Parts: sequence; structure tokens; C-alpha cells
Amino acid sequence: MEKKNITTKGVNKVCKHNIRAIHDALDVIGGRWKISIISCLTFQPMRYSELLREVEGISGKMLSRELKELELNQLIIREVLNTQPITVQYQLTEYGETLKHLTLTIADWGLNHRKQITEN
Repeated sequence: MEKKNITTKGVNKVCKHNIRAIHDALDVIGGRWKISIISCLTFQPMRYSELLREVEGISGKMLSRELKELELNQLIIREVLNTQPITVQYQLTEYGETLKHLTLTIADWGLNHRKQITEN
């Protein structure tokens, strides 16, 4: 019986550790728009106007806010290009690229979930 309590305590410790890590991740990439923005940028660098078109439903003000937060968290780079007129594009950092697999996994899950719900 004592062995079971140790195992239960170990599981609780791992569970708490995982939950804390999930909360940390969601603080950075959570919300309605960040994953969509990251997902768009996994395919190619994009200008602000391109992101505004691709991320359906986001307002310009919200896109600006989300891009600033993603840049602050070192997931994207804002690059000012020497063009006429000046162009700004956004791209994932090497660190941000580590989220590519996660976005693809979420997209796959979403497709499967939609099938599950619509077929039943």
C-alpha cells in the first residue's frame, strides 16, 4: 500500500509539472490568433497586409498587438526591407520554427475532430 502512495505522489508531481508547462506555453501562444499567425509564417515570411488577409476575422489593431507579443517572445522577427516604399515582413525565428510541428499536429487534430463531429 505504501508503494502505491509513492507512485500516486510521483504521478501527481509529474501531472503538476506538465500542467505548469502547459500554462507557460499557453501564456505565450494562447489566445484566438497567435497559433494562426504562427501557422501562416511556417510556410513563408509574410507582410502585414498578407497576414491580415490570411488570418480571417482578425482586426488590424489585434494583428499589430499579437505580432508585437510574438516578437517580444522571440518567436518572430520583424524585418524592414529596403524597398520603395518601405516594406515590413514577418518571419519565424529559429526558435519559432520549433512550433511548426505543433501547428501541423493541431491542424490534423482539428480536421479529425471536424470529421468525428460531423459523421456522428
